[in-house]
Amino acid sequence: MGLGAFARAHTAVFTEEAMLASGDSGWGIIGVTQRSETVARQLAPQDGLFCVAERGNGAAPLRVVSSIVEAISGRDQPDAVVDRIAADSTRVVTLTITEKGYRIDPHTGSLNLADEQIQADLAGNPPLTAIGQVTRGIQKRALAGRGPLTVVSCDNLPGNGELTGALVRAFATALPEGESGPLLAWIGDNVTFPSTMVDRMVPATTAGDLDAVERELGLRDEAAVVAEPFMQWVIEDNFAGDRPAWEQAGALFSSEVAAWEAAKLRLLNASHSMLAYLGLVSGKATISDAVGEDIFRAACQRMMAEDALPTIRLPRGLDGETYCAQVLERFANPALGHTTAKVGSDGSQKIGLRLLTTARATLGSGREPRWTALAVAAWMHHVAATPATDLNDPLADHLQAALPKERSAASVVPALLGVRSIFDEELAASATFVDLLTHWYRIIDTGLDGLRKEISHG
Repeated sequence: MGLGAFARAHTAVFTEEAMLASGDSGWGIIGVTQRSETVARQLAPQDGLFCVAERGNGAAPLRVVSSIVEAISGRDQPDAVVDRIAADSTRVVTLTITEKGYRIDPHTGSLNLADEQIQADLAGNPPLTAIGQVTRGIQKRALAGRGPLTVVSCDNLPGNGELTGALVRAFATALPEGESGPLLAWIGDNVTFPSTMVDRMVPATTAGDLDAVERELGLRDEAAVVAEPFMQWVIEDNFAGDRPAWEQAGALFSSEVAAWEAAKLRLLNASHSMLAYLGLVSGKATISDAVGEDIFRAACQRMMAEDALPTIRLPRGLDGETYCAQVLERFANPALGHTTAKVGSDGSQKIGLRLLTTARATLGSGREPRWTALAVAAWMHHVAATPATDLNDPLADHLQAALPKERSAASVVPALLGVRSIFDEELAASATFVDLLTHWYRIIDTGLDGLRKEISHG
């Protein structure tokens, strides 16, 4: 579920590699698009085949991936999605639907039952949300007496398995009593929700990418994806039934998924966001352009080394210093063309997990989150400088309504800190954090030269 470029360049590749390595070729992926039918429309005439074009040092030759056997538009064929989840042949459901696809209430951390689409799914309409489709598919599976199921979240959310299970159970609980009780009992006995950490940089495919693939392949592939050579998947070994032999494709089954996820969110993803917002406020079009600015690279290094690493418990086998250096080298890959606008989208859904967790932990240790505050201030500046109609964020209207007419550091910082769906009261009331945000916002207002001077002075 979620058939975007990442799922095709990651889960589909791991699954094909697992079949090749193990000799167990009986697996296939039914891909479900979420927001648009575009990918399903692209894959249908190609029998699910598509190319992965790796870019950068160590890139493998162009490959055709064949693990997708069917592509369905989730918005146009919701009943078909429910049927596929309920099918006896289905063993695993994976989710790559982005943070906002989970319909989480930012105040409670649970399912947003006030969401209009969730309400429609609960009312018995053909479900259009991912959580609604998964739960209704499990319900149909239970009523038909079919076998167990594993639901695997592959999105950048801490404890994504536990969270997904809680959201599914919240949906089931909200159903009429005659439905909810038996469904919750069946889920408890037959469905598991392992947590995962996924990593591969997969930018949006451009027309130029498609042209390049066509020149190399000799055929037009409308569903081609571009990716870096690096690929990682850490999975909790908590499956209710059969699964592909992903470990034979290089996946790591670990009891420390939470530690891996925290490291990725607060080192890699946090730096990605920092570069995106610093890039956006200084006119840098791509992440590689932003990390190519020495002061921005230095700011990322210091945020990871001084703010994040001291407050993270790293998993066994992961060297923090090496990992941070590798992250910045991956970001510098110019062949990916990862845009600051794309990486900086949906900031209200991302900065809490990527940046504010580190800010709280650093403050709690009695230190100043100086570099994390720079990233948050750059996000604030981007929000304040972008019209609501152009801001790619689910809370764009809400953020715009919170902003004052006069867009200075003294007015914008407290206004955005007052948005409770992003900033909690304790963090918003921290004089240290407020002062840092205000300081950096003023520096950003002075332009790139001002940022260069302030960052270089530390």
